[in-house]
Amino acid sequence: MYDYDLLVLGSGPSGQKAAIAAAKLGRRVGIVDRRDMIGGVCINTGTVPSKTLREAVLYLTGLSQRDLYGSSYRVKEDITVSDLAARTQHVITRQTDVIRNQLARNRVAMITGTGRFADAHSIWVDAGSGRESKVTFDKAVIAAGTRPARPDSVDFDDRTIVDSDGVINLQAVPRSMVVVGAGVIGMEYASMFAALGTKVTVVERRERMLEFCDDEIVESLKYHLRDLSVAFRFGEEVAAVEKHQTAALCILKSGKKIVADTVMYSAGRQGQTDDLALEAAGLEADRRGRIAVDANYRTPVDNIYAVGDVIGFPALASTSMEQGRLAAQHACGEPIREMHGLQPIGIYTIPEISFVGQTEAELTDASTPFEVGIARYRELARGQIVGDSYGMLKLLVSPEDGRLLGVHVFGTAATEIVHIGQAVIGCGGTIDYLVDAVFNYPTLAEAYKVAALDASNKIRNITRIDG
Repeated sequence: MYDYDLLVLGSGPSGQKAAIAAAKLGRRVGIVDRRDMIGGVCINTGTVPSKTLREAVLYLTGLSQRDLYGSSYRVKEDITVSDLAARTQHVITRQTDVIRNQLARNRVAMITGTGRFADAHSIWVDAGSGRESKVTFDKAVIAAGTRPARPDSVDFDDRTIVDSDGVINLQAVPRSMVVVGAGVIGMEYASMFAALGTKVTVVERRERMLEFCDDEIVESLKYHLRDLSVAFRFGEEVAAVEKHQTAALCILKSGKKIVADTVMYSAGRQGQTDDLALEAAGLEADRRGRIAVDANYRTPVDNIYAVGDVIGFPALASTSMEQGRLAAQHACGEPIREMHGLQPIGIYTIPEISFVGQTEAELTDASTPFEVGIARYRELARGQIVGDSYGMLKLLVSPEDGRLLGVHVFGTAATEIVHIGQAVIGCGGTIDYLVDAVFNYPTLAEAYKVAALDASNKIRNITRIDG
């Protein structure tokens, strides 16, 4: 008899959902994590703190209201780190309580400490008391998550040179900052600090940022960030960072030098598998700490599964939750349906970006004809009410049958309204539905009707001429 039918290592989004799904199926479930990391990186240093910080920045700077009240409008003139931290800590505390209550309500045992495999059916748990205890299990789910990757050549001190976890713990809002890496995390923090008045320089070795996004949307974001005095150095690499008494000197391989109060590295993520003693269970991780799994999230060891960021792409909280649920159901012998291939991407820059489905570049490369329908927030009453004159929604439509192929949104609530398009695409819907639907007025969602009419009119004109 094992101590647990299912044991989960890690209490982040994927671990929580795996534990609760198995508990709902009547299994004895335990979840292992450190006392100060309930909710995982997502709640404590990653997704939730960064998005809360974004809301605090938007509110205190008054940035989103400046179209209405003037370019000098601010809610608070001198914004301090404590102003930002207060809101962040409030949300973290509340969300941690929610997670504890959910686990307790589902009778999931919380095992406090760090775990490492003893063999394929047991782990050693170190609770920090100096003595380890052994816990046995029938099935296990590894949901250990990731940490920011730190180049060995960089001397991180969590003050002058920081990673994406350390940036939320800065002692003061820096006057200047270099962000190394123009991926999702790098661009989110670059836009937040630029909104606070920090002079931001983004250094990226590739020739553009957010390569997987629609070109027009990325250009819109770049325009707005430049308006906030963000400088971009594309096709550049950092050769060295020198710490000085009052600042850091960032030296690029091209010879350029940039002085900044803070340098933030956003160099990808590393799986937190170093201390799991995977080899004791017959497992191994790649050089980025990622564990290989099959279509059901099962590792090469039949009774052990892995989910979330520790298995690599797409490494999103949203997809990780679903992976956890599906892995637990498979481990419990429950019939499952595969995760839907249509997944939205949300990027919490200022302004937001979100999309679902295909991009113009993907459709062009596949020689798939498409028409574009555009709606601009400034043409919507709700856009004027919320003070968003720059937002836009783009629909990519098949001219042959009117099917919706892709939805791309830039601006206020982009990550919310993208789900309307996700539902239409997922159900095989056409723009006729959006043209004929009645939307609440005034709303930003009304952009779907405007964009659908725009695409429909273009298709009608082509049909009239071309027959």
